[in-house]
Amino acid sequence: MNRRQFLTALGGVLALPRFALAQQAERTYRLGWLGSATLRTEPYNIAFVERLRELGFVEGRNLVIEYRGAQGRLDKLPELAADLARQNCDVFLAPGSEPVLAAIKQATRDTPIFVLANDYDPVATGHIASLARPGGRITGVSQLQLELPAKRLELLKELLPKARRIAVFSDTTTAGQLEAVKAGAERLGIALHVVEFKRAPYDYESAFAQLRRAKAEGLLVLVSGFFAPARRRISELALKHRLPSMFGNSLWAEAGGLLSYGPNFTALYRRAAEQVSMILKGRKPADIPVEQPTVIELVINRKTANVLGITVPQSIALRTDRVIE
Repeated sequence: MNRRQFLTALGGVLALPRFALAQQAERTYRLGWLGSATLRTEPYNIAFVERLRELGFVEGRNLVIEYRGAQGRLDKLPELAADLARQNCDVFLAPGSEPVLAAIKQATRDTPIFVLANDYDPVATGHIASLARPGGRITGVSQLQLELPAKRLELLKELLPKARRIAVFSDTTTAGQLEAVKAGAERLGIALHVVEFKRAPYDYESAFAQLRRAKAEGLLVLVSGFFAPARRRISELALKHRLPSMFGNSLWAEAGGLLSYGPNFTALYRRAAEQVSMILKGRKPADIPVEQPTVIELVINRKTANVLGITVPQSIALRTDRVIE
């Protein structure tokens, strides 16, 4: 071996420890995730983690997700948030209702927070300065849930022009949506029968028995993380009681609901992962605009419509983005 070959070989040997040290030194990021009711196994939550993986943040390699679920108990949120605060997280994920964000804000002082706001306007509630320039340590996605509920009621009324009484499922996290629906019902001349669920687990069988006695002619289910795990059960009961039903995203129509109108949650959560990755890479939340859904889908389950004997009017059929056969 000549001198040049020897030095090249020696350089390769010396580089091996440095390469190994670089691999060992790869930073591990920590994401604190506080859930109120939905599980990590929901399709949109899975999509969030998958998109993070595609962007280079992989559980078991350089990412640890500290997930804490309240299992429908809002009173547990402060305790769970305090536990997350002790985990030295790089960013917190606060999906769903405002109490989730409030608990994390109370438990932490400086760590960035990414919200997926369901039932509240983060600007109107004072959590951020504006959508374009949120300021502070909070950014995220505002899901337009205060604008969409009245439109859902309007579409349900268009489908059922003779209906005079519509049932609404609400709970402690959907107060803003309920107010919007009440205002829309007044404009449309519709009477509402509101079922307000107070404490999980919710008794849906009793609720539907109540709707039968009230002679409700349709059902609007507001967007709540507490309702989401029961979407198949609620859709089945609506069909059993022959109630045309309207929901907030296509997962409900896929589960057997008649109609859904709202953002594509899977796409929304994939985009959220992209924004969270920006924070993990060092970008400040104050400089990341809060986004809103750009596409709102109207989805119809034709099989459910056929079972109910409902003919979808042309005015709705022409606006439908997807039909589930």
